[in-house]
Formats: sequence, C-alpha cells, structure tokens
Amino acid sequence: MFGHTEIILRLVAAAVLGAAVGLEREVHGRPAGIRTYLLLSLGSALIMVVSEYLVVEYEPKMLGEALRVDPARIAAQAVTGIGFLGAGVIIRYKDTIRGLTTAACVWVVCAVGLAVGAGFYLFSAVVTSLTIVSLLGLKAFEQRLKKDWYKEITVVSDDMPGQFRRIQDLLDSHGYEVVNFGWKKDLEKKEATANLLLRVRAVQLEREVLQEIFELAGVKRVNLA
Repeated sequence: MFGHTEIILRLVAAAVLGAAVGLEREVHGRPAGIRTYLLLSLGSALIMVVSEYLVVEYEPKMLGEALRVDPARIAAQAVTGIGFLGAGVIIRYKDTIRGLTTAACVWVVCAVGLAVGAGFYLFSAVVTSLTIVSLLGLKAFEQRLKKDWYKEITVVSDDMPGQFRRIQDLLDSHGYEVVNFGWKKDLEKKEATANLLLRVRAVQLEREVLQEIFELAGVKRVNLA
C-alpha cells in the first residue's frame, strides 16, 4: 500500500490541476471558478485513493470468498453524481444556452481528479494542459470564425404603409435572412412594432445595420435581443 506521502502528493496534485482549469473559468466570469474546480478535483482524487485503498487493504483478506472489492465502483458513482453540478451551471435564456462548456469542464476535472487519485500524474497533466489550451486557443479561433448567428430585433415605428417591406429590404441588402417575424399595431399611438428573428453568417451582427434601420423614416426605437 502506498504511504501517506504518496497520498498527500496525489491530493495536492489534483488540487493544483483542478485550480488551473478553474482559473481560466474564473477569469472569464463563469459560474464555476477556482474554488469549485479545485474542490471537485480534490474530492475526486480522494474518492479514487479510497477506492484503491479498499482493494489493497481488504481484497487479500477475501481470497476464496464470493465477495470481491471493485475499485471502479466508487469512482463510477462519482462520475455519475457529477451530473448535478454540470446541470447547475447550464442556463437557458430565450433561444440561447450558456454554460455547456463549463459543464463539460466540470466533467473533465472530475476525470482528472480520479486519474490523479489513481497515480496517473502524466496523463492528468496532459489532459489539464489540453483543456486549458482548448479553452483559450479555440475560443479565440471561434470568435474569428464566420458562422450562423441568430438574433432577434424589435423595431418600433410610425404606422406607415410599406414600412415592414423597407426594413426587410434593408436587411436583405446586407445579407440578413428574416427567419421569423411578428407585426402588431397600436391604433391609439399609431405605432407599429416588428419583431424579427434574423440569421446571418458573419462574425457578429454589425452595428451599422442597426443604425441604418434606426435612420429609416418613422422609426422610433430599435432593440437587439
């Protein structure tokens, strides 16, 4: 059986690796930060150490008996139970979902903690490094990548004939596709409100387009959701 020094080394290593991933999440203002990842990795490592201890300590005493100690059983429960933490950081707001990357990081850090607890220092360090590189490097790449963006804008204007057509023509000229729309009128105020769901392949929704819509005759307010 490994000694106390080895156990402490594994726990400290797990805490450091978990905190390294948590630091990146903390800097970017995510709901799970340094303390969450550190504790998660540390607890997972302890679970794995206890699992190994049970095998080394009790299995030799059970030779010839039907009962066997499974070192993976406790660790498997840790992987299953980590789902409630991952679900807790996923947030849905209208048509967007935030927190999926953080939830995936929680799951990976649990695996790192279990691996460190089993003594796989090199593999744990490699996975931690790849995780941090992917979070930092791929995020910068994704920000430069042209992809389909879905944005909802609300335009309030005077009730004028052909106003919706003018707004749609302006959006079409800039390559924005109107996926869905709603149009309602306020007869007392003589106003019309257009709600449009847009799709465009670009880095982001250009502010110049919103400015051009606002400059249309009769437009009073433009809101971007």
